[in-house]
Amino acid sequence: MGEADAPIGIFDSGVGGLTVARAVMERLPNEAIVYFGDTARVPYGVKSAATIRRYATEIVRFLLAQQVKLLIVACNSMAAVALGEIAAAARVVPVLDVIDAGARAAAEVSRTRTVAVIGTAATVDSGAYARQIHRYAADVRVLAKACPLLVPLVEEGWIDHPVTAQVVSEYLAPFAAEPVDTLVLGCTHYPLLKPLLQRLVGAGVTLIDSAVTVAEQAADTLSAMGLRRGGDLPPQHRFFVSDTPPRFHTLAERFLARSLPQVMLVPLDEH
Repeated sequence: MGEADAPIGIFDSGVGGLTVARAVMERLPNEAIVYFGDTARVPYGVKSAATIRRYATEIVRFLLAQQVKLLIVACNSMAAVALGEIAAAARVVPVLDVIDAGARAAAEVSRTRTVAVIGTAATVDSGAYARQIHRYAADVRVLAKACPLLVPLVEEGWIDHPVTAQVVSEYLAPFAAEPVDTLVLGCTHYPLLKPLLQRLVGAGVTLIDSAVTVAEQAADTLSAMGLRRGGDLPPQHRFFVSDTPPRFHTLAERFLARSLPQVMLVPLDEH
């Protein structure tokens, strides 16, 4: 297998990162993907930074053994607190992450220079989005809100449910008096809520879907490195998880928006 034929590695704490895999499949239909979801140890958003860093390093080592040419950190919690450790473990393999991609897009599109970010407690508490946005535009004011109830609501399938709308409205309420014109979806579950979120914030607010923006970065990175896969043969995707909990396939297919190929079980060290 030539280097250009090597797969893209995408990893997440569970199934949410499949929204990133979906965006990469749509943007780069010739590229093979190796996906790892740490379904045995999800959620990451409530774990300590030290634990998240340890888990992330284990997953990177596993994906490097699959001979990936590019790594995408699809988990906002991992990107927020473990990016240094991930990059060190990846060595020469380039690493992209959803926070950097979303932050760059938000800095570029905001006209009022006021950006709101919603995400898990770990992501919001880390301040990672604000730091990255300020790297690209120091004048942008960043407002952030942890939304811990949204992940279980999405996984329950309550995508456009009145209860979900009420919860989202409560979370967005602090932004109402602010000149927010850009909302960053700082969790890979949230793209499934885009229609609801757009309806609640109005057409004047731009939603930043980090899955879409990181897929665009992946295309640019592979092109710059001369590693875009060619040929007429369809790519062979592989999906790995650390556990197969009940309803896994239902959830995974909802996030991926297509039938899920065979999923392989690879338990990682629990200690």
